[in-house]
Amino acid sequence: MNRIPLVLRLVIAIFLGFILGSILGPLSREGYALAAIPIQLLTTFNGLFSNFLGFIVPLLILSFVAVGIGELGQGAGKMLGITIFLAYTSTTLAAFLALMVGTGVLPNVLTNGTVDLNTIQNLNEFLPNAYFEIAMPGVFSAMTALLLAFVLGVGLASSDKNSALFSSVKSFQEIIEKVITNIIIPLLPFHIAGIFASMAFGGKAIEIMRMMAIVFVLIILMHWTILIIHYIVAGLVKKVNPWILLKNMIPAYVAAIGTQSSTATMPVTHRQMVKNGLSEDVANFTVPLFATIHMPGSVITVTTCAIAVSTIMGHSLDMPQLIGFILMLGVMMVAAPGVPGGSIMASIGILESMLGFDPIMISLMVTLYLAQDSFGTATNVTSDGALAFMVEKVVKKQKAS
Repeated sequence: MNRIPLVLRLVIAIFLGFILGSILGPLSREGYALAAIPIQLLTTFNGLFSNFLGFIVPLLILSFVAVGIGELGQGAGKMLGITIFLAYTSTTLAAFLALMVGTGVLPNVLTNGTVDLNTIQNLNEFLPNAYFEIAMPGVFSAMTALLLAFVLGVGLASSDKNSALFSSVKSFQEIIEKVITNIIIPLLPFHIAGIFASMAFGGKAIEIMRMMAIVFVLIILMHWTILIIHYIVAGLVKKVNPWILLKNMIPAYVAAIGTQSSTATMPVTHRQMVKNGLSEDVANFTVPLFATIHMPGSVITVTTCAIAVSTIMGHSLDMPQLIGFILMLGVMMVAAPGVPGGSIMASIGILESMLGFDPIMISLMVTLYLAQDSFGTATNVTSDGALAFMVEKVVKKQKAS
């Protein structure tokens, strides 16, 4: 099962969940009581999974943000600071692009009859009751975890990498990453299957899938828009044809679609950057760093999905909320684990605390995000090739002065 790509597993899960719910829903409405049993079992599993995810998220934020800040703080001085600033600025501007397009397009498209919102709001009313629930309260809230991570990260940045404190926090981070890799990611398809089975059971899956198709197309268009913007700027900085630079990075884009990992794509990214004329030392420095902190494709997806889910669920969000969310989202990308779906896992805490998303909305967010995770990753690594030229330009100016 692990050899099957995550995206394919999710597609299979959506299809099977849809088929199961579509068959059992009409039977249940005709009076066959046994038809609801499989859906109730899946609903029970989904409740347990959501509660466990809520327990893990603050621990994920604490460990990954603390280690991320600690490791960045021990880096190469001024060059590191410049690189982080450029990466955060690029990531945040990409999210603001998604905010402008998403708020301008999605409410109009999703409320003009293309998608019947009345059939998909208040999904909880249509989910069969779980057989039982087990409360799994978090050790602390997501915001407390974030504040604690900043404090701890500052301490780690000023301590030796071989210190007991750094080793302990790093080991804790590795434990959380194993939980994500070995428990949460493998169980996600079952969770998604349960969500779609429940929605199909209540006659709502068709509208959700129609909404997903609209959002998917919009996200891909924005991915390529931000890539074109990146490479136009890079072309001006490098004084070469931007289309040649972008064309040379296509192998990295394709490789990232296959691996769904910026880290796993690093050899290809490095090779294509050097082919574009980037100096070897800047490539050696920026490729591993950008693979961790530069996520324009991911934030476009998260922001667009958040707006889409809020729209279809009738969950009102004001602009100050969304702006604050985006500014924090750029920080959270540093905490994203280097596994498929890591960015959305790191974002769950602020989706809940800053945007007020409930478990159903989080489930829809995860589904929407993972359906195109590979394209977001491809956008991340391809844009790295453009931003690296800006780092090189700044470094050369500093050396000349």
